[in-house]
Amino acid sequence: MGPHPAVAAIRLAVRRVLHDILNDHHASADRPASGEQSPHERPPSPLVLVACSGGADSMALASALAFEAPKLGIRAGGVTVDHGLQPGSDLRAEEVALRLRELGLDPVESTAVTVGREGGPEAAARDARYAALDAAAERHGAAAVLLGHTRDDQAETVLLGLARGSGTRSLSGMAAVSGADGRYRRPFLELDRQIARKACMVQSLPVWDDPHNADPAYTRSRLRHEGLPALEKALGKGVVEALARTAQLSRDDADALDAWARRAEASVRDAAGLLECAKLYALPPAVRRRILRQAAIEAGAPAGSLFARHIEEVDRLITGWRGQGAINLPGKVVAQRQGGRLVIRQG
Repeated sequence: MGPHPAVAAIRLAVRRVLHDILNDHHASADRPASGEQSPHERPPSPLVLVACSGGADSMALASALAFEAPKLGIRAGGVTVDHGLQPGSDLRAEEVALRLRELGLDPVESTAVTVGREGGPEAAARDARYAALDAAAERHGAAAVLLGHTRDDQAETVLLGLARGSGTRSLSGMAAVSGADGRYRRPFLELDRQIARKACMVQSLPVWDDPHNADPAYTRSRLRHEGLPALEKALGKGVVEALARTAQLSRDDADALDAWARRAEASVRDAAGLLECAKLYALPPAVRRRILRQAAIEAGAPAGSLFARHIEEVDRLITGWRGQGAINLPGKVVAQRQGGRLVIRQG
């Protein structure tokens, strides 16, 4: 008899992603110019890490990785991040690391971070977590890091973007592949959260439910426990699936507009590299605002703190110029119009 349907579903999702990682690894393997390696010799086995909090989603992911990776000749390890936001969080992180080792993952590490305050508690914790995961991946030479975000997480991300009045890129939610060189992979974006929880239950995997996930002080927690249930009550079942579908459609549109903006950027700069307002004005708003956003990020504005309202204010320097002063952006970046040019720099 085969595995439980929930276990089979998560293993299949992980297997598909591991195949992609393996193909990418082989395609990008260095070809030594000196002939030290035989052309028939395969590149060394890649290492894939799983980011695990001990919750149902990431424990299900860790279990599936431990099961599938050896069959493909892939080394599998794990990382758990101690955010230090709760008493005893260090002990909890060590427990999670122990569970990962019991699954057969190696290397496994628990890493502690200091969570700042910029952008609010949720954004600050996320920034600290990704910085720690990036560092772990670099230390171990990992080809990829798997994240346990589910379709439910995707739906919540889309709604948060909608509530903030964000643009198409925000509504596109989380990408299945993201980060430098496609480091981060999200195998569960098409699976419900309950499938992961069921998979843990039937495999008797211990699960830790982070109390922050039920704390109404956090926006995502309120959305999860109040907002989405209210939407489903008003609109019927299928809201999560529809929002996840919206994310994919928005991502396709955003990718196309981003590509257009990249092509157009060179044409709106003068010989000194400054943005020319008249040429920016001639572009479609969606393309122009992408160029402005990228310019602000390159000047030092943190992408996670740069919202649509900021870009709209900068855009008015081009479309509604009445001699207004400089616009202050996150990261101490300033945008101002000078002699028909838009200057975006550190203030």
